[in-house]
Amino acid sequence: MLSTRAVRAWSAVHTWTSLICTAFMLLLCLTGLPLIFHHEIGHLLGTEIEAPDMPAASPRAGLDDVMALATSRYPGKQGMFVSQEEDDDRVWYVTLCEKPDSNEGLKQVAVDARTGQALGEPPLDSGFMYVMFSLHVDLFAGLPGMLFLGFMGVLLLVAIVSGTVLYAPFMRKLRFGDVRRDRSPRVKWLDLHNLLGIVTLVWFTVVGATGVINAWSDLLVKYWQFTEVNQMLAPYKDKPPLTELGSLQDAVAAAKALDPSMKVAFVAFPGTSFSSPHHYTVFLRGGDHVSAKLLKPVLVDATTSQVTNTATLPWYLKALLVSQPLHFGDYGGRPMQILWAVLDVLTIVVLGSGLYLWVARRRKAAAASVVGTGPVGELP
Repeated sequence: MLSTRAVRAWSAVHTWTSLICTAFMLLLCLTGLPLIFHHEIGHLLGTEIEAPDMPAASPRAGLDDVMALATSRYPGKQGMFVSQEEDDDRVWYVTLCEKPDSNEGLKQVAVDARTGQALGEPPLDSGFMYVMFSLHVDLFAGLPGMLFLGFMGVLLLVAIVSGTVLYAPFMRKLRFGDVRRDRSPRVKWLDLHNLLGIVTLVWFTVVGATGVINAWSDLLVKYWQFTEVNQMLAPYKDKPPLTELGSLQDAVAAAKALDPSMKVAFVAFPGTSFSSPHHYTVFLRGGDHVSAKLLKPVLVDATTSQVTNTATLPWYLKALLVSQPLHFGDYGGRPMQILWAVLDVLTIVVLGSGLYLWVARRRKAAAASVVGTGPVGELP
């Protein structure tokens, strides 16, 4: 059992870590709610690409033709990525840029993987979902914004732990789930805050922890590049820059030949952050819900279309790839989306009620001080 001094110490930790991160956690919960249903909202807004239905055995367009179509729409721009969604291989998304190592002037063209015809040009830097995603990921501040939100996530985890420690002494005289409706509004909200906090405890911990991992994604990828990738590229260190790219189709075919059961997640072009100046890097994925998240990189010489190396991702990148869909509830289809949304709303209530309780407590303490009784101490 905690002593009175320990309770007050844990109470101070819980109060101040919660207060510091609450505003940002509310922002993340509010922006995260539409992101849970990003595909569905995209269809409603008309920004999600719809591929026409065709027989499953329909022939596939060559990737070189797909690239030629995309680049013809934006002369002067270069290939950056070619990708497909996990659950829809009917569309290739071609991302183009001014320079391979820069994100300036990004454009995307969606191309039918069967007919080779353009289906549309999804916007990459505008629209409702772009604003929601940017606020949720980095506050429009790039890497500093990501790291700042990661620090807020760490404070959240501390607040969760301290709140859990305080829950047991608080509930000594109450039954689980009791809300004292006959007491003041502040007491009722305190009971509701504690009840919903315990109900959402596991979910909020999972989402908070995966959010912290995601905040480190750029640094984790850079660390992987400077360690393992650099070792893989050692034989190409002194080779001159490429003057012409070889066949993208042949490069993908060579990578898939290593394991025909795997599918292409995306291809990074030479010079981009996920590749080298001399390679196409083909990222392959498995066929089930879990292995589809764990990508396998294959380095293919961009001139000869020969596989030069392949590797298993290190544990920290595997953790990152698994945490990203878990953070947004992308594992269990519609039922998991609905569950994530309900828990998200309950968490908004927990955060809002915590802020209300702090303000109400401060007002009560100030009023008590005015009449000479001194501030009142209680559990948060």
